[in-house]
Order: sequence, then structure tokens, then C-alpha cells
Amino acid sequence: MRQVPSPRIEMFTLPGFVPPELCGDLMALIDANRRPSTIADSDGDHYFRTSETCDLAPTEPAVIELERLLRELNRIDPANGEPIQGQRYEVGQEFKAHTDYFEPTGADYERFCSATGQRTWTFMVYLNTVDAGGATRFKVIDKLFQPEGGRLVCWNNRRPDGTCNPATLHHAMKVRKGLKYVITKWYRERPWSWDDAA
Repeated sequence: MRQVPSPRIEMFTLPGFVPPELCGDLMALIDANRRPSTIADSDGDHYFRTSETCDLAPTEPAVIELERLLRELNRIDPANGEPIQGQRYEVGQEFKAHTDYFEPTGADYERFCSATGQRTWTFMVYLNTVDAGGATRFKVIDKLFQPEGGRLVCWNNRRPDGTCNPATLHHAMKVRKGLKYVITKWYRERPWSWDDAA
């Protein structure tokens, strides 16, 4: 596990975190269940997030194994974790610059955070190596991650004082060639509740 050297963000990366066979199984699940992605507040931009999304069933053997790997690594109470989500990007698709936390002043904050609280950590895994494009850009800290199969990137969405950290702003850049598969696991301040399902 390598820490990204920045005083503005608590971020780590780990190559080869998910083995190739498990990556393949997870990509197959995404392909079988994908749907157009949505966003809590697009601010009227219908092209803000153009990828496809899949909520991965917690009973799937591949998901159970992934949850085990995450739990062994991060030691975060599994009860605080949202269901794992998969994303698929075709050529030209992207998710423009955004943060994973919910804006406390936003219209949807109460809806999505009333029971379980704010998102704390994000754990993201690239499931494949993209032919061209598809990097994740953290503009504030000038850091770019190229998709590499099995690589984990994780970060704390909060500052040390517990407030939301705008330095976590990131952009899933357009895929130029091939496909991009990613899984994301978010954790909350309190145990996950379907009342706060985003």
C-alpha cells in the first residue's frame, strides 16, 4: 500500500489488489446488470455522467470475495459500507469532476445522509487496463491514475477535522479506446440504511 504524497488529502493506492480472475467475474456481473448511471445533483448537465452502473448483489460469490479482501485491508466495519457498485465506460463516456461526499448545503443532503451520515472513505478498483484514455484525474492535488487491472485507489473524503475535503474532487476522464470497468465501495459515518440509498 503506497500513500500518495500530499498534505491536502489522505489517499493510498495498491497495484494488484484484485486478482485477474476475480476482476473478470466482476466485469461479467456488470455487463449482465448494467443500466444508465444517475447522479444526485447534475445541476442540469445531462452529460455530467454518461457511464453505465450496476449494483452488485451481495450474495454473488465474486462480491463476497471482494468484500472479504476489502475488510481484511481496511478494517472498516462492514455495516458502514454501501453496496458495491460497478461502472462501465464506453468510448467517449465520462464522469465529470465531482466529489463523492454529499454537499451539506445541497438539496439532496437530507435525503441521502439523514440516517447513515456522510460518506467517509471511497475504495475504487480498476477491473481492467484501458486501451486509451479513461484516467481518473484529481485536479486539486495534480494526480492522475491510469486504469490498470486490479489496482486499488482509496481516499478519505474528509479533512482531519471531519469536514468534507474538496481536494478529493476527481474526474473520470473520457475513454478513448476500448472499455473501462471500475468498482466502487463507499463507507458511511454510521451503519448503512436503505432509507439513505443513493
